Amino acid sequence: MTYLVTGAAGFIGFHASLRLLNRGEKVVGIDNLNDYYDPRIKHARLEQLKAKPGFSFHQIDIADREAMGEMIKGHQDVTHIIHLAAQAGVRYSLVNPYAYTHANIEGHLVMLELARNLPKCEHMAYASSSSVYGGNEKLPFSVDDRVDNPISLYAATKKANELMAHCYSHLYQIPTTGLRFFTVYGPWGRPDMSAFLFAKAILEDKPIHVFNHGDMRRDFTYIDDIVSGLLAVAGSPPSGEKPYRVYNIGNHRSESLTHFIELIEQSCGKKAEIIFEPMQPGDVKETFADISAIQRDHGFEPTTSIDVGIPKFVEWYRSFYQV
Repeated sequence: MTYLVTGAAGFIGFHASLRLLNRGEKVVGIDNLNDYYDPRIKHARLEQLKAKPGFSFHQIDIADREAMGEMIKGHQDVTHIIHLAAQAGVRYSLVNPYAYTHANIEGHLVMLELARNLPKCEHMAYASSSSVYGGNEKLPFSVDDRVDNPISLYAATKKANELMAHCYSHLYQIPTTGLRFFTVYGPWGRPDMSAFLFAKAILEDKPIHVFNHGDMRRDFTYIDDIVSGLLAVAGSPPSGEKPYRVYNIGNHRSESLTHFIELIEQSCGKKAEIIFEPMQPGDVKETFADISAIQRDHGFEPTTSIDVGIPKFVEWYRSFYQV
């Protein structure tokens, strides 16, 4: 099979592509290698993928429909799409909102059109986000909950992705599955995420900024578990008159941010200097995934607690940055 992976040089895209290549699949990687965060880590991920047989790469902005149209002419054998390219981050959406409509709305539409016109495409799995739950107070978050009250533009674009996919599944019977990721961390993680920011600051003897005065909880999900669930879903398209699904994909544990920080401190061998801050606009106090649907349909069972995953992340960080 041939997988088209957008955001292939990104955190989840890199790990998913690597897993696919290691099991003998062909992977067509797409990434624009932008500078939202330090592109050196993107290039380092990409070099690992380029060393694998079966990998081809195109540096393209997914919202550039002409460039994407030209690219796909040479890859008519694509059977599965894993669409992960997006403008991520709740806080950055307050600073640069147009980046989100460009990548997450226009780019998502380009990918749906691509799926509609590829002759062998069996399924398009794509990244949604736990952010779609907005200010929901019922925990754990269930895919049966209403999600029509986003509190950030990022969340609004991800909900829009689900609605757009629903339209295409209904109109054209294109199998689509959205995955609401819950706080993914691990080796090769994004530099704008909390594990990376905290480890970097602690090892550099700089203070860390902790929002809502530390009264936060997150369903932290280790990258290997995420990839296992993602590939299980991607390989099993929904069927029926309207082949459309959405799943939560998380660790099914809501951990306190203070415990998360303590584990990073232990792994770094240093205490953090903490500056407590108020809640940031667009952020939420707690996330907690009900994963019963993906467990039932795809046998997804996360196995990595933060007590195991955080030391692995810090070990990778210290090795990559030689600190």
